[in-house]
Amino acid sequence: DFQFIRCERCQQESPNLKLLACFHTLCLHCLSKNKHLGQCPMCQMAIPQTGGVNNVLFTNLQAGLKVYKKIIDGVDLFCDNCKQAGEFWCSECKEFLCTKCFKAHHWYLKSHEANRVMDIRAGSAKDFLKGTWRTGILFCSNPTHRGQTASIYCRKCEKALCCSCALLDSHHAPFCDIRSETQRRQEELSTMNQELKQKRGSFEATYTALQDEAARLEEAQREMRELIQQRVEQLVRRIRQEEEELLGLVEARQEEGRRELASELQGVEGVLRRMEAGERLVEKMRLYATEQEVMDMQPFIKGSLEELQQLQPPPAGNRAQPGDLAECRTRLQAL
Repeated sequence: DFQFIRCERCQQESPNLKLLACFHTLCLHCLSKNKHLGQCPMCQMAIPQTGGVNNVLFTNLQAGLKVYKKIIDGVDLFCDNCKQAGEFWCSECKEFLCTKCFKAHHWYLKSHEANRVMDIRAGSAKDFLKGTWRTGILFCSNPTHRGQTASIYCRKCEKALCCSCALLDSHHAPFCDIRSETQRRQEELSTMNQELKQKRGSFEATYTALQDEAARLEEAQREMRELIQQRVEQLVRRIRQEEEELLGLVEARQEEGRRELASELQGVEGVLRRMEAGERLVEKMRLYATEQEVMDMQPFIKGSLEELQQLQPPPAGNRAQPGDLAECRTRLQAL
């Protein structure tokens, strides 16, 4: 269920994952290997100079799975405060607690939710990541208030704020609840994703049409090659050179048509892969993203979705017919 958090190129886990505008996630090693090409190795979309953003969702899910594996294995499971046997896990502090420290923790931090390790072990990794791991605190975007909990969203500067910033800084207004803004962003991404699903059908139809056209081109080339060979075999030795030139012309036209169609197929296929990657990412954001991750990643993802929405499949009717064999037919008739 969680293979998607690996690098899509090498399928290895990495603490440094980059989300590109085409929605593919790659490790820094794979990005550096393809840096000279300037293209995503998955869909061939050009990688801008700014590169991508840190895929904090996938990175944090990797960290969550490591904690879950540690709980399942039960090895070196100690309280982070006193190093006694860890019996509880606080999803907000991201710490293991023994029974004694749990009681103190529960007394002073009543709002924090701590789960028994044995209860987590009885559940699945998906339950852990959607429940105990997904719970998190959103912090103020003000660098001087990094430790303050953010509960307010400023629509003017589009940032999460703590109560101190909202009360003391007159530049911030209007406000709304940060959870409402997080929900709005999730819904906005879901709506855009639904619209892209509808547009995807036209790209798939174009991709199928291009494949059919490529097959027709191959068949036309095969028939012409057979005709040339039959005619040439009837001629005398003095026109053998003409035979070779005709065959070479057919091959040249075939290669030209193949290159043109391959280029269009590659482009449409790349867009389809970006759409698939976008759908997957939005779905995983909806299932697993914390509020902090939504706030960090939504503008970048939104911009990429908007860019996809602007794309239109190339019109099939206006496409020039590749691999024209008119010259070859004229020379064959003259022969």
